[in-house]
Amino acid sequence: MGYTDNLCMNCFEPLTAGCICRNCGFDNDSVTDTIFLPRRTMLADRYVVGNSISVENDSVVYIGYDTERNAVVTIREFLPGGICNRLEGNNDVHVRERYKKNFAVYKDSFIKLWKTLKGLNSLSAVIPVLDILEENETAYAVCEKMDSVSLHDFLIRNTDNNILWDKARLMFMPILTTIEALHDNGIIHGEINPDNLVLCRDGKVRLAGFCIGECNEASSVLAFRPVAGYTALEQYDNNHRICPATDIYSFSACIYRALVGTNPPEAPARAVNDKLMIPNSIAERIPAHVIRALGGGLQIYPEHRIQSVDDFRELLSAAPSVVANAVNASSATPQAEEAREDGGEAVKKKDSKKQIKAIVAIAASVAVLVAAIFCAVYFKKGPEKEPETTTAPVEEILKVAVPDFCKAGYTESEIKNQASWNAQFKFSFKSEYSAEYEEGVVFKQSVKAGEQVSKGTEIALTVSKGIELLHVPDVGGKPKDEAVKILEDEGFKVRVVTIYNDDHNTPNTVRQRNGMAPEAGDEIAKGEEVMIQVYGEEVTEPEPTNE
Repeated sequence: MGYTDNLCMNCFEPLTAGCICRNCGFDNDSVTDTIFLPRRTMLADRYVVGNSISVENDSVVYIGYDTERNAVVTIREFLPGGICNRLEGNNDVHVRERYKKNFAVYKDSFIKLWKTLKGLNSLSAVIPVLDILEENETAYAVCEKMDSVSLHDFLIRNTDNNILWDKARLMFMPILTTIEALHDNGIIHGEINPDNLVLCRDGKVRLAGFCIGECNEASSVLAFRPVAGYTALEQYDNNHRICPATDIYSFSACIYRALVGTNPPEAPARAVNDKLMIPNSIAERIPAHVIRALGGGLQIYPEHRIQSVDDFRELLSAAPSVVANAVNASSATPQAEEAREDGGEAVKKKDSKKQIKAIVAIAASVAVLVAAIFCAVYFKKGPEKEPETTTAPVEEILKVAVPDFCKAGYTESEIKNQASWNAQFKFSFKSEYSAEYEEGVVFKQSVKAGEQVSKGTEIALTVSKGIELLHVPDVGGKPKDEAVKILEDEGFKVRVVTIYNDDHNTPNTVRQRNGMAPEAGDEIAKGEEVMIQVYGEEVTEPEPTNE
């Protein structure tokens, strides 16, 4: 520890001129934000925490120093914004009461993710993970520090902001093996983009920017930061599910950016108007099989996309059998699109008119067959009989059982899009706040599950609006009783913590700066606890006595 006292906490080079580092210019006496670990904090009696270098969706990344290996490292601290923070003078992570169960689950996901990545250290596109540890009521992942430049920065230094396929192939193809290994281990990266693909000094391209899966979709309580052009449609709030094809979309978008020089349009816009064009002057330089692969990887809907890394790799490698299958599949897909502007060679639907006619003919034949069977059963004649007086009313014959819409966690859109249910029932929807159910999920129904009702019965469904969020009012500097009343009137629980008064503060007033957790202005759930720090009585020195 003594050795690192003379090192810059931003680059870990020796300090030779006071607190300002001559190597990187960092002021080592600058104030650290209270949410971050104080610089020079020791983890596991081995790793020295330096300056914070980035804030990710689920964590804070620090520069660090491994005292056993005498090497600079990166230290990733699990610290998801919005559900936890750190109180001044305490290294332990403070989790909001409402999110304690969530935090425990997410922390387990964090540990599992980084342990899995540590097991994949042998792969060329993985930044080596050195250690995973738990301290300060949270978890840490220690990784090797590698000098690198992002794909984004690399491309903007090239003429026309793009590169040719011959160079791109050498950069991108090795990464597919790593992505495939991630999928085999149940990991969807979810944030592949030009900032998270880094070119390292050893010439290899590596995948960075990992976070837990709960950060990768808009419905999560954790921070979700879509990257326009690279975030797949299913990661936004809709009925599609994240899957390996999610990473294939983002990776295809990175290749598109490298070859074309511009970002693809963002997914929500493509869902409305799906036009993905490549200028002729650029398309002429891209091999046809690569354009076909991008067409398959950038399909807007995940079910129409290439489903496995292995298939995508073979398409990029122009394996004849796979290319043939992909062309046939895309020709039968309603969303198939031209990959070039008018006048250029296009990936076109083949024999679409013949296929449509064949489908119509088959559908017509099936309809005739079903109608014939229906008529034969329904109108089958036999010996005439006297009408039976015990025949059940038509209403009873047409009764149906009500599904359990709450237990399955259906959303309003899923129910509206289910044709069979809408043919049986008439639905109405209303929304209510709920701390127990995720936003958009149905959690009440006016008719009990399993009850037999007539077709057309109206069922009122209540949809969760999620947690009612409120902004924490600023009560800093106010008297304790007034502060408590303000917070309780807003619907918060209040916990008062008495702190030391050094004779410079008014007793029973809330500390002005960093005196609240969560902080003033934070948006938190109604009913959640707010802790306020209140100054105790003034400290007075006893008068000296003459003896």
